[in-house]
Amino acid sequence: MDLVLDAADRHLLTPYVYPAGWPEGEPCRQLLSLFVITNLGALALYLLFGTLSYYFIFDHRLKTHPQFLENQVRREIVYALRSLPWISVPTVALFFAEVRGYSKLYDNIEDSPYGWSGVFLSMLSFLFFTDMGIYWIHRALHHKLLYKRFHKPHHLWKIATPFASHAFHPVDGFMQSLPYHIYPFLFPLHKVTYLGLYIFVNVWTISIHDGDYRVPRLLRHVINGSAHHTDHHLYFDYNYGQYFTLWDKIGGSYKSPSAFEGKGPHDYLRKLREK
Repeated sequence: MDLVLDAADRHLLTPYVYPAGWPEGEPCRQLLSLFVITNLGALALYLLFGTLSYYFIFDHRLKTHPQFLENQVRREIVYALRSLPWISVPTVALFFAEVRGYSKLYDNIEDSPYGWSGVFLSMLSFLFFTDMGIYWIHRALHHKLLYKRFHKPHHLWKIATPFASHAFHPVDGFMQSLPYHIYPFLFPLHKVTYLGLYIFVNVWTISIHDGDYRVPRLLRHVINGSAHHTDHHLYFDYNYGQYFTLWDKIGGSYKSPSAFEGKGPHDYLRKLREK
């Protein structure tokens, strides 16, 4: 995040926003800047990719499903916009720790002990590490002591749209993002790679709520896509994973998506039309 902060300081904040006597490295200024940047960035990613997905990928026929709520799209957006600023508070604290040099993020490829191969391997390990972390956090949020208070609001959307992707209770949203933030404090990671992965995970979160169930046949039971996550919203106790089905299979919570078996939401709508 220090790359984004440095760019914002250089091109906008130092020349046009902050007083000349307020140093760029002053902690209070960094916290304030990070809070604004994090919120604007999250808002831009959510609205931009959510809108593109909603208009160009999401099947609008799903809005006729009996479990699609009245004014659902507006309610999803409003809920997300109310939650994002609160989710950003602990997120900014972790970004601040990164900026102050407490993480293992590095600037140059030469700083990686394995060069470009190390960067590629770190991308894979990031995906597998965060997938594991999110699986167990997500599953814990379904425990009766936590579900009603924190995770149930996200399950209001039985037939989700891309705008449901960030419509979480703030505690739920932050807890499920925690593995992304923990990783660079435990393992070396290139700064630009981290930014790219951060954008990717937000786009992926939108994609698994987009109602597009197409996955290459060979990967249907490997990749945790929209079909898997749709069944999670419909049946609750299955498919907690984020990218892969590995931990659901290990944890006994894997369910073959109903959409792959002719029993999904589209099939239900088709049967309604035939009647």
